[in-house]
Amino acid sequence: MSVTVAAILVLALTLYACTGIADYGAGFWDLTAGGRDRGRLPRSLIDNAVTPVWEANHVWLIYVLVLCWTGFGSTFASVMSTLYIPLALALLGIVLRAAGFAMSKDAARARMRHLAGWLFGVGSFLTPFCLGTAVGAVLTGRIPVGNAAGDEITSWLNPSSILAGLLTVAVGAYVSAVYLLAEAHRHGTAALHGYFRFRARAAGVTGLLLGLGLLLALHVDERQMFDRVVQRGWPLLLLSLALLAGSFRLAAGVRVWRMRLVAAGGIAALVGAWAVAQYPYLLPFSLTVQDGAAGPATLRWLLIWFVGALVLVVPALILLFWLDQKGELGEDPATSRIPAQGGSVQEGSSVQEGSVQEGSAQA
Repeated sequence: MSVTVAAILVLALTLYACTGIADYGAGFWDLTAGGRDRGRLPRSLIDNAVTPVWEANHVWLIYVLVLCWTGFGSTFASVMSTLYIPLALALLGIVLRAAGFAMSKDAARARMRHLAGWLFGVGSFLTPFCLGTAVGAVLTGRIPVGNAAGDEITSWLNPSSILAGLLTVAVGAYVSAVYLLAEAHRHGTAALHGYFRFRARAAGVTGLLLGLGLLLALHVDERQMFDRVVQRGWPLLLLSLALLAGSFRLAAGVRVWRMRLVAAGGIAALVGAWAVAQYPYLLPFSLTVQDGAAGPATLRWLLIWFVGALVLVVPALILLFWLDQKGELGEDPATSRIPAQGGSVQEGSSVQEGSVQEGSAQA
């Protein structure tokens, strides 16, 4: 049962990576969209795309935390006590992001809405970066078993962990840019096609370079894990590259749901490569899945809880995303936040000043 629960944990992490990490990527593009005039049109599309689903995307993070501390308590205690600094910063980013997103809609002054949008973007960068450094710390075997047994600084401030954090940001930015490119097609916002196409390419190339850099750092830092990634995970890594590249090509069409499935498959393959390389260890190379698992009764109830989540939560989330794609959750067209067509966007740059009417919640 312990291996089954561990597989469910990987599945929950994959679902969070496919939804939540892409959600952070949208915040990253909001942060880098430029000033209030230049960034008005892309921010309007981001706001329109994120608003219906941004809270639902993070249900999987809660599920991962509960599943980990219940089913693998020693691992949870070891990770949380050693990596409390990056995890606290990740939590701060979540708070900043949520507060900024809410304030951007309710603040009365344009300056405060702009500040709120900035907080939303900063939190959207800080959280995936810190979560990625935590993954890098685990991957390189810097988390020994025990309460605060690892070094609280060098466990996550090292080349491998930093590259893992930047890679997480880049992957989220790439997938989000592809999603937003598809949203631009769906909403008929032709001015943003080249805008997000350029950013998807830039994020994809950056992610590829960061991935190669992470492998190189892992080769120097933790040779045993590098060998496991190369020998066990290379088919999944190649599959991930192929699917993520394919999602970019599909984004130019009208089959948005197909593009999302292909992009999700690319992220799933990337997470799977990590899981396959690390198995059977929860904490490489000191704690295995069987040694770190809770008792049989606890694992049995976790499996029952998982079935309940499949029956109750997953259909509700599918319905939410389906209604969103059908346009049933958006605002009335007369009050839509996406500015009217007529503005233009330079290829690979931002909205030209003065070309778009006032209308963004992030302005």
